[in-house]
Amino acid sequence: MTTARRHILLAWLFLAAGASASPACAGALTDWFAVDDAVAHDWRHLTTDDGKSVTLFRADAGDAPSKRIFVLYTKRSSAYDTAISRVLRVLAQKDVDASVTAAIFDGDAAGGERLIAEAVAQRYDLIYSMGSAATAFMHDRFMGGPIPVVTICSKDPVLLGQLDDYDSGSGRNFAYTSLNVPVEVQLAYLNRLRPDLKNLVLLYAEQNVSAVETQVRPMATLAAAAGITVRELGVAERGNAGAELALRIPAMLTSLRENDPELDDSIFWVTGSTSVFREIATINAHAGPVPVLSVVPEVVAEGDESAVISIGVSFESNAHLAALYGIAVLDGAEPGAMPVGLVSPPDIAINFRRARHIGLRVPFSFLEGASTIYAPDGRVVRENGKNLARKLPSDG
Repeated sequence: MTTARRHILLAWLFLAAGASASPACAGALTDWFAVDDAVAHDWRHLTTDDGKSVTLFRADAGDAPSKRIFVLYTKRSSAYDTAISRVLRVLAQKDVDASVTAAIFDGDAAGGERLIAEAVAQRYDLIYSMGSAATAFMHDRFMGGPIPVVTICSKDPVLLGQLDDYDSGSGRNFAYTSLNVPVEVQLAYLNRLRPDLKNLVLLYAEQNVSAVETQVRPMATLAAAAGITVRELGVAERGNAGAELALRIPAMLTSLRENDPELDDSIFWVTGSTSVFREIATINAHAGPVPVLSVVPEVVAEGDESAVISIGVSFESNAHLAALYGIAVLDGAEPGAMPVGLVSPPDIAINFRRARHIGLRVPFSFLEGASTIYAPDGRVVRENGKNLARKLPSDG
């Protein structure tokens, strides 16, 4: 059977199994999969009636693309919506002749294994593992498999024990990217912001193993070695994170005053635990004058529901890099020879509205290196490294 006939047959089988067709994407395609409006016009989709699978075709192409990409999800996340939107945008910009099928298995291991088996049986050309949980699942079950895998929205593979180093590659069918910035770099920024930093409070979800292993433990070890008092605030129940944070942050402020009475030399550091960073409004409401910073650039946003500064890798930056890795693999690059894809320098975002509210002076060096800046009036004045206003806010 020719490649074109196989694609047409698979599309027909997909519809016959209970799928609905749409002339174009429309934002939220299922309760776990959404793309931004700009991307929606470039792709049309098929969605199964059970909502567990979505296949997208280029709006300007036919139903028999030369390449097919499979994306494995374990859960719904707004971060993944951002990432898949960027991947689709890059594929369209690079004129890659490919369809993209995304499927979710909600943590059901047997269901995930069935999806992998189907991807192999249908001879997909590339698999993206979306998120650290999906990457860990694939690493344990598909290392050495017949289809190349590129990781996306996944934390540091070296710190997670998936690779020995950043340069050698997997030597197999996996190419890794990383959402992490070296903690040495992040701590250097924190010390620049608070030269006499005494307390660093790490906020995270206890169940988020990847955040604990790659963001909490390394930062705690490094900061403690530098003489900084590290205090951990781990949320026990993801579904009750807001209430738990509202209860525990005021008690944490009392503890901080033991060695920092005026709270001038303390920082709240929000890790990449979705259940925690989506409660940024709650964190701000109880943090008082203590700056709330995050490793997630997207947590800095317009208005008051925002961290004051972020120092990390944005989901968009990581996804852009993962898209380029995937394109290289589709063009014949050997995934096992590719070094870990790292974004450098870090993505810095600043919200001067929040900075003014808590009386924080932002060093000029932060302003120089920031990719996204919100002015005191809430306007975005720099986006993706491009100035949108002639006069940028000062640190005063």
